[in-house]
Amino acid sequence: MQKTWKVLIADDEPIIREGIREAINWEALQMEVVAEAEDGEEALELALEHSVDILLADLNMPIMNGITLIKNLREKRPQCKIVIITGHDEFTYAQEAVRLHVTDYILKPANPEQLKNLLKNIRQELEDTIQQNEYLKMAETQITKNFPLLQERFCLEWIEGHMKEAEILEQLRFLQLPAECPQQFGIIHCPEFYANTPLVKENDRKMLLFSIENIVSELLQPFQKVLFCDHSGLIIVCVWGHVPTDTLFEIEKAVKEYLRVTVNLYFEPIQDGLTAITELYQHCRGLVDKESRISPMVRRAKKFIHDHFSDPDLTLELLAQSLQASPVYLSRTIKQELGRSFVGLVTELRMKKAIQLLNDTDLSILEIAERVGYDTQHYFSTAFKKVMGVSPNQYRKGSGFLYDELIRKEFTVTIDKKIAHNIEG
Repeated sequence: MQKTWKVLIADDEPIIREGIREAINWEALQMEVVAEAEDGEEALELALEHSVDILLADLNMPIMNGITLIKNLREKRPQCKIVIITGHDEFTYAQEAVRLHVTDYILKPANPEQLKNLLKNIRQELEDTIQQNEYLKMAETQITKNFPLLQERFCLEWIEGHMKEAEILEQLRFLQLPAECPQQFGIIHCPEFYANTPLVKENDRKMLLFSIENIVSELLQPFQKVLFCDHSGLIIVCVWGHVPTDTLFEIEKAVKEYLRVTVNLYFEPIQDGLTAITELYQHCRGLVDKESRISPMVRRAKKFIHDHFSDPDLTLELLAQSLQASPVYLSRTIKQELGRSFVGLVTELRMKKAIQLLNDTDLSILEIAERVGYDTQHYFSTAFKKVMGVSPNQYRKGSGFLYDELIRKEFTVTIDKKIAHNIEG
């Protein structure tokens, strides 16, 4: 259905209004004269009341002159096309009207053919504007609909180091993401995808990845984030905020419970700006590659330790029994592949969890000891001090800088050295 454009004629001379009205076949132009006004104030009121598309206005009118009318209408209905009706002696007025971006002008008395052609041009402009707005709306809808895909493509280029900082910031704004550096970068890796003999078919693999992404997205719901897969099937997460260690544990637990697969999470803080993500990405990929070279038995051992480190009865013998392996052989294989002993792995996990609880909760030292697998507070405090150099109470009161080492990914190196020296040495 064609749109009918609404026209208002404003002139204090009835003969001029009548002449304009009668000179044009408005229906043929898809137009309708919806109102006439004899002064500027009435014209403004009627223009707003009828939401007119075209105003034909005399410059020299009582109460409110044409210039004031145009200024007011420009503010309140900027899309309205305005044609001024002027005489030769009002040329100065006409110049000021041109500065107000009127569409065109006609001289009195109006030439019917000239006015007809002028109105045709205006109709074409109005139709073009509608078409452009429709295209823009369609484009906006498509962009909004495909935002996740656009974000993914942008982030892939970002982490692969193909963009400069200014370009990254521009894309973040366009994609309605915080125009600042994320606080955390993470990779989520499903070992089953990287086994020498694939355990899942490609379609099942895609469905599994999609399911893992849904679980991660749900548990990270409070955080502003981008979540996507790289070309090798690693799930990449950029987070504007700091994800607590407990939430990362929840992700691992939920994936195992609902999907019956294990995932490894590598989350790192971003401290050196937007372009540092490329280096972090490569660092995390290196950890994944290292993990993929671990034998299935050691991988299962790591998972068992991760799931049971809070059990004070966890021993090498219990682990070996669960894996149906010799304790001596298992211990030697863990040491060869991971460079750390069974005790070192257990202690590392317990210390990491203890540090997180000391920083993020008000739990007593006894409660923390119990949560991380120690029978007594004294045993826990002794182990903590041996590894970290200070007691849990001292750490909580003033040695929180050690947690910064953990946040800066130095903790693993630091604690490995302390474990090797203080426990295994």
